[in-house]
This record gives sequence, structure tokens and C-alpha cells, in this order.
Amino acid sequence: MASSSRKTLNFKVSLFFALISAVLIVVLTAISLFAFRQFSVSTATEHLRTAAEIARVHLTEAMITGVIDQRQSFLLRLAEVQNLKSARVVRAPVVDEQFGSARKGEYLPDEIEKSVLRTGKPEFEVSESNGDIIFRGTIPYTANKEGSPNCLQCHVAQPGAVLGAVTMTMSITALRHNGLVTVATIIGVVIFGVAALFILLHCLLRPISNTASAIEHAVQDAIGGNFKNEVEKKTNDEIGQIASDMNRLLKFLDTGLNKINGYISQLVIRKQESGENLLLATIDMVENMTHISQYKIAIDEDESKFDVYRRLISTINDRFFQRQGEFSIHEVSSNGNELRPILIEGIMDSPCRWCDKKILTEPKSCRVLHTAHAINGINQPDICYNFKAGDDGVPRYPLCLPIHKSGTVGSVVQIVVKDTDKDRILTALPYIQVYLADTAPVLEVRRLMETLRESSLRDPMTGLNNRRFLEEYIDTITAGVHRKRTNVAILMLDLDHFKMVNDTYGHDAGDAVLKSLANVIKLTVRASDIVIRYGGEEFMVVLQDTSSSDALIVAEKIRASVEAMQISHAGVTLQKTISIGIACFPDNSNTFWQAVKFADVALYHAKEAGRNRVQHFTPDMWTDNQEY
Repeated sequence: MASSSRKTLNFKVSLFFALISAVLIVVLTAISLFAFRQFSVSTATEHLRTAAEIARVHLTEAMITGVIDQRQSFLLRLAEVQNLKSARVVRAPVVDEQFGSARKGEYLPDEIEKSVLRTGKPEFEVSESNGDIIFRGTIPYTANKEGSPNCLQCHVAQPGAVLGAVTMTMSITALRHNGLVTVATIIGVVIFGVAALFILLHCLLRPISNTASAIEHAVQDAIGGNFKNEVEKKTNDEIGQIASDMNRLLKFLDTGLNKINGYISQLVIRKQESGENLLLATIDMVENMTHISQYKIAIDEDESKFDVYRRLISTINDRFFQRQGEFSIHEVSSNGNELRPILIEGIMDSPCRWCDKKILTEPKSCRVLHTAHAINGINQPDICYNFKAGDDGVPRYPLCLPIHKSGTVGSVVQIVVKDTDKDRILTALPYIQVYLADTAPVLEVRRLMETLRESSLRDPMTGLNNRRFLEEYIDTITAGVHRKRTNVAILMLDLDHFKMVNDTYGHDAGDAVLKSLANVIKLTVRASDIVIRYGGEEFMVVLQDTSSSDALIVAEKIRASVEAMQISHAGVTLQKTISIGIACFPDNSNTFWQAVKFADVALYHAKEAGRNRVQHFTPDMWTDNQEY
């Protein structure tokens, strides 16, 4: 292609120069021929005019001296002397009127002569006879009284009247031949000069065309990713400087792109393939790293780890799967004994779809967890025995990637790859791993923040929610009650004579009793109910969507279970009872906290009534006239 371009440049310049030269030669030839023709005609015209004037003078003198009958001999001698082919005189009608129409040795006028006699204007023409170029001129004689002798001395006519005309012919073949030779000589000299200029131009253009060809070849290779070519410097002028600058540019680009490629390769574990376009590869890496940087900024601003998970899957899906990917994210529990589905194809807390469900309760059976590195089912389709390819007949391969947490696997991202996407995903895999690596520290921070927040909302000894949790969750509870138009039962529980346990057996025994009580309560109520250590030996249970009658049944079950509870501690078996107060919101109060107060009042009445009993709040228990 470079050679073709060089030939095109040379051809265009040469063709342009040849066309310009041809046009100039043609124009010069035409101008020269026209000029020499005009010169020949002008010379012949002047020659004939001179001869005609000589004839006029002679004829005038011949008439005065009376030898007019010898005019034909004079004309013949004049033709010989003036290099004329012929010369003759014709008279005008005005002369016939004066001297009669007899013409001794005279010629009758032809059509041209008649026209000249009639108009009084000379006429000239060029004709060819037997290869000879003949120039003919017919010049009128007009009467005038100037000079001596003059026409009016013999002729009776008005000044300016046409008395006759002289017709002379001469050969201009020699003039034409000389003109053609001169023109040919000029054209030959011009052609020689053009040829010399063409050779000089070719010599001047050769370095330009060769340099242009070399630059084009280098640019084409650079587009293909090869920046190693050098442009040979042919001259020391501007063309040579362009070649030197091009070489410096190629070297600069090669060095720069290799540096960029090397720097990014430290971040992306990506092998450069043989023959790969360095420029396109660098552009691809820079583009992906730009998107990764933007992604990192975005997840740093996400509030929860679930938002981070959603953004991770959404970004990978948009970037590499045209929003058609199939993804799953599982998270390892804090104790490492459970693998919880977080996102299954964009759905939160969805059942496990692509793996055997035993991995949820036996996390170590997940190959990623017990190897702590990526599992590539694209290259090794049978590597994971827990993977289920689906029942739609479409071949799929698992690509399971770990997200590390403090040196261990904290989450597993599973990408289910279809057969048609294998090559593209393998190419994108280094970038996907960078996304995961950037996600890991953000997830770790979000987990720590959630753990810290959860610890601030839980009682460290019993593991139950504390009063602060209730304060943060109260708006959610009341909003749900108003939205669903349902009822919430509030149970206030207090161990009977708990202080005696601490005083008699010590605080360790008291702690054991409280832990056992917390377990009993949790086992008695539903998972949707909220169990709170309200303070000291006092507990609260919030029974959602529960009527007063059902709340009494649950409270009685708790009371009976606590009464039957036996706690072994330091060789001693402890048994305790509990008193419970119940109030309902909004049945017994307008606000949640008022219902809590009423439940506490009911608990007080249960204590007063002998302990180890359940007491539901009634309006007569509230004797304070001041509104709560």
C-alpha cells in the first residue's frame, strides 16, 4: 500500500507537470504560429503597398510624359524587382468616362477589383496554388492634388475619387517555411527545457515521495500496534526534519504506551497476547481502568453492603454482558458455618439457583471457600460438582470468584457463562477481578460498620436487642401498625426476686439465669417477634399482629417455661419465676410508648398480686390523672 501511495504521488505530480507542460507548449506553438503568420501577412502587405505606391508614381509620370502605353513593361519589371509573381492595373469607371473604354493591353477587373474600385478600400487574401502560398493585394488609386506630379493634372475627377487599382501577388511560402522552422526551434528548446525541469522535479520529488511512503508505512504499522519502524532520513532539509520528528514521535509513543501498559498490568493481571495491537490494548485497559475508578468512587458513597453488591453486579452486567448476565452472590456468615444467598440474578435473599443447596449449610463443600481462589469452569467445565447447569438445555459454565475479607473468603460471586460468551468473558476476566478487588475493602468497611452498629443495638451478654434498638425501630413498628391496621402486644417481663440470686450465688449465677431466660423467651415466641433486654432483669417482647387474647396465651407459655426452667451453676440448680404485664397498641393506648408504660403498670400489678403471674392492663390500673 505504501508503494502504491508513492506511485500515486509521483504519478499525480508527473501527470500534472506533463499536462501543464503540454498546455504551455500548445499555447506557445499556437501563439508563435499566429504571430509569424501575422508577421508574414503584415510584411507582405507592406511590401505590396510599397510596390503599389511605386507603380502609382510611375503611372502618373507616364501619363504626363505620354508613355502610358509602356506601363505593362514597367509592371513586369516591377514584379521582377520587387519579387512579385504578378502585377496589373485596372481602371475605374471614372477613367473610362474621361478617356473612353478602349483598353490596350489592360485587364478587365475581376470581382475583388470591382469591390475595391467600388469601395475604395484595399483587399488582401491568402490562397494556395500548387503547393505555393500566394498573397494577393488589390490597392486602389484615389485622386489627389498633392505633390507634383499629381493625378488631377491628367484626370478630371474629384479629390478622393477612385481612379483605378493595382493588383499584385507574391509568394510567401518561404516566409511560412522560415516561420515554421523558427517555431519548431522555439518549441524544441522549450521541450528540452521542460524535460530538464521534469528530470529535476523528479529528483526533488523522490526524497519527498520516499519519505511519505516510509511515513505511511510507519503509520500503518503504528495503527496495527507496531511502533518499532524508523523512517529513513533522505535529506537534510525540511523533509529530513519531518523524518527525524516522525522517528522521535514513534519512539515516544512506543515508550509511553509500553510504560502505560506496564503500569496498568501491575493492577490488572492480564497477559498480552502475541501480535496484539499495543495501542488498542492500552486504550482498552485505560478505558476499563477509568470505569473501574468511577465504580470505586460510586461504591465508596454507597451506604450499605447490599447497595455495594447491587452496584457490583449491575456494573459487571452492563460492562461485559450487555445486561444479559446471570449472577449470584453468597456471603459467608461471621462464624464461617453458613453461606447465605445475597443476590440471585438481581433478587435479594432469593433461593440458591445454580448450586447444590448443601453449600448453604456446609460452606466448605464450596470449592471457592476451601481453595480461596477463583474457580474457572470455562476452562475446566467439570471442576465444580455442586454446579447445576439448568434444565433449559443451554450449556453454561460456572465462573466463581472470591471476595476476600481479612485474609479469608468473605463472599463468593458466581457468574454463569453461556457457551456463546466464553471468549469475551475470559478476555474481560482480569478486569472483573479488579472490580472484585476494589469492592473487597469497601465491603469490609461496610461489614465492620454494620457489626459495630449491630453491637450497639444488642445486649452483649444475652445477644438480644437492647433498648436503643427499640428506639430506632419504633417508627417502623408504628408505621406498620397504621398501614396494616393491626395490633401489637407489648409484654414487660421481670424475674421475681432476682436480686437474691446475685446476693446469694454471685453475679456469675445471675448472668447464667439471664442467659437462660433469654433463650427460653426466644424459643417461645416467633422469629418475627422482637425480644429486648429492657434493663437489668427486665425484658420486653413485642408481639406483632397479635390480639390481646393471643398475647395472654404467649405470655402464659413464657411464664410456664420459665417456671420449669432449671439452671445448673457451680453445682447448684437454680429455678426462678417471672411476672409479666401486657398492654396492646393501639387497643389500650394512642401511642406506642404509652402502651409500654401501661404494660409496665400491669407488670407492677402482677408483682403486687403475688408474682409468677400474667397481668393484662385495664384502664382502672392507671390512676394518675396526668396524661402520659
